[in-house]
Amino acid sequence: MKATDIRTVDFRGRELSKSEYKSELPRAKLDIEQALITIQPILEKVASGTQLDLLDLCEKFDGVRPKQIRVAKSDITQALSSLDLKVRQALEESIFRITKTHLDQVRDEISTDVVKGGRVTHRQIPVDRVGLYVPGGRAVYPSSVIMNVVPAQIAKVGNIAVASPPQIDNNGLPNNVILAACALLGIDEVYAIGGAQAIAMFAYGVSEVCESVDVVTGPGNIYVAAAKRALRGKIGIDSEAGPTEVAILADSSAIAGEVAADLISQAEHDEIAAAILVTDSKELADAVKSELAIRVSKTKHEVRIRTALSGIQSAIVLVDSISQGIDVVNAYAAEHLEIQTLTANSDASKIRNAGAVFIGRFTPVSLGDYSAGSNHVLPTGGCACHSSGLSVQTFLKGVSFIEYSSAAFGQIAENVITLANSEDLPAHGEAMSARFESD
Repeated sequence: MKATDIRTVDFRGRELSKSEYKSELPRAKLDIEQALITIQPILEKVASGTQLDLLDLCEKFDGVRPKQIRVAKSDITQALSSLDLKVRQALEESIFRITKTHLDQVRDEISTDVVKGGRVTHRQIPVDRVGLYVPGGRAVYPSSVIMNVVPAQIAKVGNIAVASPPQIDNNGLPNNVILAACALLGIDEVYAIGGAQAIAMFAYGVSEVCESVDVVTGPGNIYVAAAKRALRGKIGIDSEAGPTEVAILADSSAIAGEVAADLISQAEHDEIAAAILVTDSKELADAVKSELAIRVSKTKHEVRIRTALSGIQSAIVLVDSISQGIDVVNAYAAEHLEIQTLTANSDASKIRNAGAVFIGRFTPVSLGDYSAGSNHVLPTGGCACHSSGLSVQTFLKGVSFIEYSSAAFGQIAENVITLANSEDLPAHGEAMSARFESD
């Protein structure tokens, strides 16, 4: 790999606005509008379809026709029994850590006595049924099973279903490690289907195959994201997760080989994955380029990584100071943000926009992908400026329960009638005054 394959963006001597920083750090171009057009026939077919239609879609898009869409419980059990012991132990440790972290996200019921006799209670109630999507394209993600299932279980969702694409090399079943992860978590409702058709199946339900769900979560390709956008409203979604991205804020104290390895690790996901280094050290920038030249050629997925690092979405960004660098990464709002500076904790406290923040050299994104305890289903494409990663709250609805006594009602009735009349909604006021007629 040539040192010049990753572009350089120089912000030194320039004071830009948030929008200007964003415009000069573009992400990979995704034609979501075209994807919406492409998937429309799929959504329509599933909406009125049968299992045969789903099988046809699997054969067309995944190159294999499963025996049936729902995976037999025996196949899930068999996948676990044949799982490599070291992989099983690693999955179990991840489950333990992610469970421990997410248990602390549970919120207590809150009751507020607004006045004597007037109480509002806010309760977190789980949705009835969820569909969890686990990708299975260039790579398979048993870790995503854990990241989706654990918070849904902690939220006490009553019905949990998982969908993952059928694999040619597994007789039309999802990947065996994905099935084994489901078994470890006690999930036996698993479907061998991927892409937009999986999201549509969850949204519409298909007779004698799968009941519709209330919420769909999980990452996927552009067609999965497009389906979630098209069906949002019919179902709740976590986010339209796009290509993965990492931004690394580093000063001269960072170790170039480690920074390069972290950039490569995210570029490994996809040819349009984004990898960005923001630094006030020209020496570090040059050293990272040299390390990339050495390390990329030694990786298994060299071509994919080269393409991602040389794309418009990746860059080494030079800034005058770490303070300016913080402005840059806050404007960029990365899915994953690493901070490798001498004052990492202090710098982290100034971060407002990121899906997850990884502090210090011993907290690489790879740790968060699997076993840090945090969730790796995170907002991408700049959505971290307004959205959060997957959590227990994703599967809960806040519902208020209001109860007023006769005395408390009488105390506020005139105020409500006044406001109703001011909005020219007199029937609202009459619904209040009617209570006095009955006394």
